[in-house]
Amino acid sequence: MKLSRISVAIFGAALLCVSGAFAGSTNKGSLNLTEKVNVDGKTLDAGNYKVEWNGDGPNVQVTVLRGKQTVATFPAQVTEGTTQNPDNAYGAVQGPDGSRSLTAIYIGGKHTVLQVAQNASSTQQSSNQDSK
Repeated sequence: MKLSRISVAIFGAALLCVSGAFAGSTNKGSLNLTEKVNVDGKTLDAGNYKVEWNGDGPNVQVTVLRGKQTVATFPAQVTEGTTQNPDNAYGAVQGPDGSRSLTAIYIGGKHTVLQVAQNASSTQQSSNQDSK
């Protein structure tokens, strides 16, 4: 009798731990822009931002926040790089008018890359790493 109660308690605790791991599907990171970039029709000035993304599978919805204010929301694809990103970084392309468009966000300390959906084809791509 005691053994079955202990077994049920251990099973319940394990189930609670597993369900807690799946409940939080929002992921977070940081982004330090060293230049003004456009994403999904919005302009992000140089500065520090928080990045959150959620969704199932490779397609996610990304939210960029400055402080507590949402400054941009856009779709992206999550990919896993072969090596861990040493720092937070981003990729951008220069358009014909000289403006720069965000193409990717690299999350420091993880293999995660957020590939931003682009409407126009890119001609020149560069990557910028945060300096800390």
